[in-house]
Amino acid sequence: MPAVTVENLLVLPRVPEIAPTQVDREVRSVTTAPAGFEGEGFPVRRAFAGVDLKDLDPFIHMDQMGEVEYAPGEPKGTPWHPHRGFETVTYMIDGTFQHHDSNGGGGLITDGDTQWMTAGGGILHIEKPPESLVVSGGLFHGFQLWVNLPASLKMTQPRYQDIRGGEVALLSSTDGGALVRVIAGSVGDHDGPGVTHTPITLVHATVAAGARLRMPWRTDFNALVYVLAGRGTVGPSRRPVESGQLAVFGPGDTITVDAADTQESRSPALEVLVLGGAPIREPVAAYGPFVMNTRRELIQAFEDYQAGRLGSIPAEPHPGHDVL
Repeated sequence: MPAVTVENLLVLPRVPEIAPTQVDREVRSVTTAPAGFEGEGFPVRRAFAGVDLKDLDPFIHMDQMGEVEYAPGEPKGTPWHPHRGFETVTYMIDGTFQHHDSNGGGGLITDGDTQWMTAGGGILHIEKPPESLVVSGGLFHGFQLWVNLPASLKMTQPRYQDIRGGEVALLSSTDGGALVRVIAGSVGDHDGPGVTHTPITLVHATVAAGARLRMPWRTDFNALVYVLAGRGTVGPSRRPVESGQLAVFGPGDTITVDAADTQESRSPALEVLVLGGAPIREPVAAYGPFVMNTRRELIQAFEDYQAGRLGSIPAEPHPGHDVL
């Protein structure tokens, strides 16, 4: 699981020390993500399945994509499809994914890169492995998160951010046992590069076997920890968690994650996503690729898509033909 790493964590800035007066968030629930398939048939785990939207707000949906080792010819993606009313965050840990959208955004992401697409009032996009990966096969692992937009920003202009792995803020836990990658938001005074319409913090942390990560967390944010790989415990009561499980935390201003003393050989450390944001607290009407506030707005989104008002698929040049 390469993502972005460093040889010596002790040279990094430290996660801020936790004051004795800070309150450790208790774990309210732990759920196990069911497996499914997305797009043209690539395997996913539905990280938020069975969790009340009130506990997830401002998040709507998250898929762990893979982890899967593709044989040559097997890698799959999605066809062109529309979105309106939210933002998609795609983070690649292993492998390569290619993105194009009708607003002109796109590119390749690999090993710690993030693509942040604000669908806003409407956009078409496609996500697929590059042809070289289809031919060779290989490891594929990442996640896609849907971040809701408030009613006032549902129809904002689409926007695209291409965040290279080397741009994320890197921190070490106080004892050097955990590497913290801040993709968006802040941990203490350290800011991630992601620019968000909805205030959130998104972190990918690697916690070595037997190590502990304690992070300050904004009291006005909710708090979630999803286990990408490995096993350990979360919260002051040390609730057990393992790969494919989501922990929802209650109120407080500190998050605690402990890695088990022994890990599987294929996952020598505990890999977690830590995420949270300011709840929007507005009605959610979500269906398929649209996240709106009312059923009427959903119907309008489908009508606009069918009428071609969410954009058009850009033409692609064919090999051997000149492009005028």
